[in-house]
Amino acid sequence: MFFRRKTRQALQSQKPAENGSENQTSETGHNALKVQGMKIAFTASAKPQAQETMAKFVKRYGQHKIENADVIVPVGGDGMMLDTLKDHLMTGLPIYGIDRGTVGFLMNKMSLDNLPERIAAAEAAIISPLEMIAYPCKGEPQKAIAFNEISLLRQTRQTARIQIAVNGRTRMDMLICDGVLLATPIGSTAYNLSAHGTILPIGAKMLALTPISAFRPRRWKGALLPEDSNVTFTILDPDYRPVAAVADNVEVRDVVKVEAHLYKKHTVTMLYDPDHSLEERIVREQFEH
Repeated sequence: MFFRRKTRQALQSQKPAENGSENQTSETGHNALKVQGMKIAFTASAKPQAQETMAKFVKRYGQHKIENADVIVPVGGDGMMLDTLKDHLMTGLPIYGIDRGTVGFLMNKMSLDNLPERIAAAEAAIISPLEMIAYPCKGEPQKAIAFNEISLLRQTRQTARIQIAVNGRTRMDMLICDGVLLATPIGSTAYNLSAHGTILPIGAKMLALTPISAFRPRRWKGALLPEDSNVTFTILDPDYRPVAAVADNVEVRDVVKVEAHLYKKHTVTMLYDPDHSLEERIVREQFEH
């Protein structure tokens, strides 16, 4: 399920600082944060810029272990956010990202000041990932989750030939293409958009099924599916036309079948500054050119 709400009650209960508290935070950031009762676990990508920024945050606000934290703050780019979402999906902790990457679509603007206040005032997007079950021609089925999309991509110069079924019913006997993907609303502005797929509002209970360079049927632009759909991709002639399946950054080569559906067992809460919410970014993306 995909929807927005305000930050969880535990974070809402933290009041903004009184007048003059900005200087207090700057001078005694760790103590001021303790007074507010917010425990932050910082993490960062391996890039020097992200590591240096995290060090500044830790110096000002302190560092807490994940198991003792109220919120996780990854520092880096969108790749770092996706890794954090996957690594800490089971914790139930909200995640507030700080942009020190290239695109930063999933992150908040970088600022060292008033971080606890920004987190407490943030709006939340509560999302569920997709689950992929990939069946390679050799070996056991492999599972992976994806917050952006699940993609099937040709491995050689030969086009892929893929049969598509939705909820057990074959909807396309054969798609001849470079690939095909299934995207969530949060992922609809990423690879899906580059493949000319439809952008989905964050509250849309839908998934975007989008071909990648379709050759036949040439005019097929994809489909919008209910979020509870179970999609099965069957690879036709996999020995001659091998296909790889990718769940965000997890790749399985030489697949013969891929099953994809929304992973409803767990949700994750992503926090965004009110003037830069995820919903606003997705709307704005549709008008940029």
